[in-house]
Amino acid sequence: MAVTNWRTTNIDLLDPESSSNFDISSLAPSIAPVSTSEVQGLSSQIKQLLRGGDQEGALRGALENAPYGGDTAAKDIHLAAVVEILQSIKQSEMSPMLNRIYTSEGGTEVLDVLMKYLYKGMSHTPSSSTSTSSGPNSKTLTPQPTGGFSQIQGRIGGGEGGGQAMSVLLSWHEKLVEIAGAGSIMRVMTDRRTV
Repeated sequence: MAVTNWRTTNIDLLDPESSSNFDISSLAPSIAPVSTSEVQGLSSQIKQLLRGGDQEGALRGALENAPYGGDTAAKDIHLAAVVEILQSIKQSEMSPMLNRIYTSEGGTEVLDVLMKYLYKGMSHTPSSSTSTSSGPNSKTLTPQPTGGFSQIQGRIGGGEGGGQAMSVLLSWHEKLVEIAGAGSIMRVMTDRRTV
């Protein structure tokens, strides 16, 4: 007769209403695929609004049409458009614009998407700054020990302007937390949809 160790049996697998028998794929929202060409078209429309002087309309259009179902290239194109919009807005106009967006219909969701783009922009390293050429003027990049941070790659904008872009993103983050609160940070961290 075989001896069964009942202590090692996972009884949750035998219960049909157990959480281990729950399909977790139903928790993720369904996302329609978006092509890179569609994102490029949207980006050109947004830049047209920006050139026309409608900065708030450009920002709102970019945030309401985030390409959740796009590939990495499409998301990078859209990120560049959002960062360009954010850099074009004066610091004195940030708070009034965020207040208008926040008090409008669907404003909380729009500001949550903005928070996603701020975090993505702060963590994004463009592929153009990581490519090395084999020409005579190319520099060899070597990592420097910095206690967990890498100094090999630049941030958005690359080169000299990377610090300015980070400063703009941090300013927007400060203003956004003042208006939308810390709850926006929590909603962004728990949302499965990425920009």
